[in-house]
Amino acid sequence: MFIKAVRVGLGQLIIFLDFITRPRKLSRSPEAQARIAEETASLALYQFHACPFCVKTRRAMHRLNLPIELRDAKHDEGRRAELLAGGGRIKVPCLRIDENGESRWMYESNDIIRYLESRFAGN
Repeated sequence: MFIKAVRVGLGQLIIFLDFITRPRKLSRSPEAQARIAEETASLALYQFHACPFCVKTRRAMHRLNLPIELRDAKHDEGRRAELLAGGGRIKVPCLRIDENGESRWMYESNDIIRYLESRFAGN
């Protein structure tokens, strides 16, 4: 019971620190941002709200100004089942990339951030 309380408290602290230290969004023209929104429509991030690696990934998404759908794999059983069926394991963060009628599942926050930066930082 005590360990769970500590974990919940640390999770809330991580979320609070993320909120007060959030990076500034990348500025784009409305046309460029609309193109980014179209491209990110094929992406979804499976995550747990207080997971430090998920927070790190969401911070990068915020900094890059990417409107990627967030899917709660902790409290939403349907999303959790999708993650297990598609990605093969319940591990977050996981970016689902739908391209050419197929889905690719990318785990590891550093890999996801690298992918997002290489694809969207120059746009």
